[in-house]
Amino acid sequence: MLRSTNMGFYFFYLSAFIIITAGLKAASEIVIILLLSIISASILSPIMIYAKKLKIPKILAYLFILFTVLSLFLAIFLIVENSLKDFLTNLPGYEEKIKALVIKIINFFDSYGLSIDPKAILKELDISALFKVTTKAVGNIGILLSKTVLVLIGTSFLLFETPVFEKKLAIIFKNNKEAIENFNLFSSSVKKYFIIKTSTSFLTGVCITLMLYYFDVQYAILWGFLGFLLNFIPVLGSLVAAIPAIILSLITKDINSTFWIIFWYLVINNLISNVIEPKLMGQGFGLSPAIVFFSLIFWGWVLGAAGMFLAVVLTMTIKIAFDSNPKTRWIGILLSDLSKVKNIKFSQSLYR
Repeated sequence: MLRSTNMGFYFFYLSAFIIITAGLKAASEIVIILLLSIISASILSPIMIYAKKLKIPKILAYLFILFTVLSLFLAIFLIVENSLKDFLTNLPGYEEKIKALVIKIINFFDSYGLSIDPKAILKELDISALFKVTTKAVGNIGILLSKTVLVLIGTSFLLFETPVFEKKLAIIFKNNKEAIENFNLFSSSVKKYFIIKTSTSFLTGVCITLMLYYFDVQYAILWGFLGFLLNFIPVLGSLVAAIPAIILSLITKDINSTFWIIFWYLVINNLISNVIEPKLMGQGFGLSPAIVFFSLIFWGWVLGAAGMFLAVVLTMTIKIAFDSNPKTRWIGILLSDLSKVKNIKFSQSLYR
């Protein structure tokens, strides 16, 4: 009897998961706008709370945040759009330079007795495909940017509700202090993750832009912006973000400069992603590498290209939600990366 009851629960949870996933996939466009609004509001809400403590009128704080975010977005959008248009205009010329570089490499091997047919290589090698990853990624970014107005409106409404949200929670949970504490723990953890991840991604983009400016690589701001966005995709994102700048350096600069650009890309991404970010996040915030990999596949399938950008953020949010409730904390442990925790005793303390 007990076994049949347990099996019934398992089937219920599995059915609920399938229905929810199907619903998310069917309404992916709306869900993406909603998620981006919630994430943006979570990042900006501490400013509203801090303004309330300083006794600044809510409407003034609200207008200041809205004006600042809108101005910053418009400035970045205009710079990136102009750089992208110029890049796509010059793309045929870059393709010719890549062909010349390929022939030069073939001649180098030919001088050592390794005979290669240049025509066959160039025929098989689709030069434009080398830049398709970048143009496709930026094209997907453009789709996201086209929904920005709705995201800003959604964020505005959520921000305006921030100061009174605690009162609503108190009414919903009434005298259930444990439920309020669990929700507050979840909320503060999610805010911490969003703020730190956005800050480290922004730092990555700035460092990449400054580094490329130093080496005089064209479209430094565009590649820095791409680095900022793709930093939300672990491992794969950093590699994809580095490809266009490295190829441009290879066809417009010397080998020595390209080597140093590759070196500094590795330094910047490793220093920020593997040193600074884990220290700011703290123990217990890491996801298992296997979970990260499958989350990219799952959320990419459910929400499309935007799902890959949000995959780790969404999975981390789910993990934090499980961690916040004692009854589901074991699921949070399964999702965690405990390989970096020095001892089991310490790791257990994370989930008490």
